[in-house]
Formats: sequence, structure tokens, C-alpha cells
Amino acid sequence: MKALVTGATGFVGSHLTRQLIEQGHCARVLYRSKKKLSVLGDLKYEAVAGDLDDIALLEAACADCDVVFHVAAKADYWKDDDRDALWRINVEGTRNLLTAARSASVDRVIFTSSASTIGIRPGAEPANESDTFNLPPERFWYAFSKVKAEEIVAGFVTDGMDIVTLNPTVIIGPGDLNAISGSFVIETARWQWLAPMSSGGLAVIDVRDVARAHLKAVERGRSGERYILNTANLSYRQWFGLIAFACGVRPPAFFMPDWLLEPTARFVELLRALGFQTPMDANQTRLGGAHVYFDGSKAQRELFKPSIDIETSLKDTFDWYERNGYIKRDLLTRLIGLL
Repeated sequence: MKALVTGATGFVGSHLTRQLIEQGHCARVLYRSKKKLSVLGDLKYEAVAGDLDDIALLEAACADCDVVFHVAAKADYWKDDDRDALWRINVEGTRNLLTAARSASVDRVIFTSSASTIGIRPGAEPANESDTFNLPPERFWYAFSKVKAEEIVAGFVTDGMDIVTLNPTVIIGPGDLNAISGSFVIETARWQWLAPMSSGGLAVIDVRDVARAHLKAVERGRSGERYILNTANLSYRQWFGLIAFACGVRPPAFFMPDWLLEPTARFVELLRALGFQTPMDANQTRLGGAHVYFDGSKAQRELFKPSIDIETSLKDTFDWYERNGYIKRDLLTRLIGLL
């Protein structure tokens, strides 16, 4: 199999590219920064420099490929409020890539979306692929951009393209250079028992299982279908407890009551307006009391069952961050550990 991977220098894309090559497939990677190719190490692949706004280049990149994995996206949405970039990359970039893949007669496209496009059910009931997006778009612009990208995918499927959509939950694991979900680990290692936690919960999966799901989707996925990729639904008490254990620190001791979430979110907005970077944005804070749980049984029936438990994933994540200098053991961190 010959495959094009967009976003190959990113978190999911780099793991996918590695697994592709290790399984004997030919990989062509689309990249923007040559420096970021270092994440692929000494793997043997074909590199194409370019961006998602150049359809002619994308057509050339798709040429002779059996499969296109469209993984590229702007996912570090809480680090800035560049909505134009979110729309250009996540929405228009998807349209351009699918247009190019169709012109190049690619057999199948695997589109990496997000579980954030799926509606949240009340209480702690896990949502499935039938639940439609139900958050305010103006507050959750990243999720909304992926919703619109999925609408574009649906249009191409209606026109006869073979596309499978994958919706991973929170992705953890080694190699998260941009500390997207890995910020949970970095901040817990730093603040230890002082890290605040709220009453809600989240769904999570290891990046290596996400990559495996992409390969299984080529073989087993049904065109036009969405598949939630999830290993576990965890309350924040469970989640931070597992992270603290992986980091070798005491677990967080303080709960943030739900009534305090909105004032905290407004404070975060103020800090950001003043130019301060915060680990979470205001709207993520507002969701702190929600149980954002998902049912991954469809993918487990039709594609594969995750093989890496969350405890192992978090330990591997912490070890990777420690080896690569992300874990800071400054005076403040040492003092917190002594208290």
C-alpha cells in the first residue's frame, strides 16, 4: 500500500507514519517545516513540502497513492484565538485535500476528525456517533470547525468518494511535542497535589492505538461512517489520580465546585486578554463540570480493540516528557513536594 499522510510531523501523524513503514507500506508525507521532520527519525519515506491551500500541489502529492490519511489540523486551539487559521486549515484545508484526492483517483481517504464533534449527553451517559454537536459554536470554535469539515466529507461521500471518519477522544501518549493533551501530565508533575480538579470527567485513548485504528480503518472501515476511538471514560478524580501515580507525586487534593467554574473561566479570559498563557482556555474550564464521555464500542466491534491501558499510556507519556526536558524540577516544584 502506498499512502499519503498529511500532518505526518504531528502527534498522531508521526505515530501513524511510523506504523505504516514498520508494516512494510510506502509512506509519502506532506510537511510544512523541514525542521519538524526530525520527529520521524531515520524512517524511510518520501517527503513533499507544501500546505493545504495549494490544490495543484496536493494533487501531485496524492498521485499514485492507494490511501490518503488526512490527519493535518490545527489542534492547539486553546493557545491562541486565531479563528481564521482554524477555518482555513481544518475546513478549507479538508475541502482542498479531498478535491485533490478525488482528482488523483485515490481509492480511500481516512479522515481524522475529533470526538468533540459529537454531542455531549446529560449526566454521565456516554455519547455515540448518532449524537449531534450541541455546544455553542462561538465558544468551541475548534469543535465547530471539525463539524463543518465533517459536513464537507459527507458531501464528497454523497458524490461517490470512499471516506471513513475517525473521531478520537483525548489523545495521550509519548511524542506529543506540542503538549496538547500532554499538558495534563506536565502541569500535574509541576503542581502535584495543588493542581485543581473539578467534578466532571473525560474520555481518553493512547496515540498508538489511534494510529492502529487508522490502519484498521483502511481494511475494515465502512465508507461514510464515523467511528469514535476511545479506551476509557474517567472522572477527573480518577484521571488526575492516574497521572499523579505515573509522575510519582501526590494526587490533587482540591476540588473546584461547579459554581466556581464560570467565575474561573472569566478570570482566565481576563488573564489571556492581558497576554498571559494559561494551561486551559476559558471554555475548557466551563466544561469542567461535564462528564464528556463517549461510547467507543462501534469502533471496537468493526475496527479493533485498544491494546494500551491508560495507566501504561500515562507512564510512557511522563517518561517521554522527562527524557525530553519538559518536566521542570525547579525550586517551586520541589517545595510543593515537601509540603
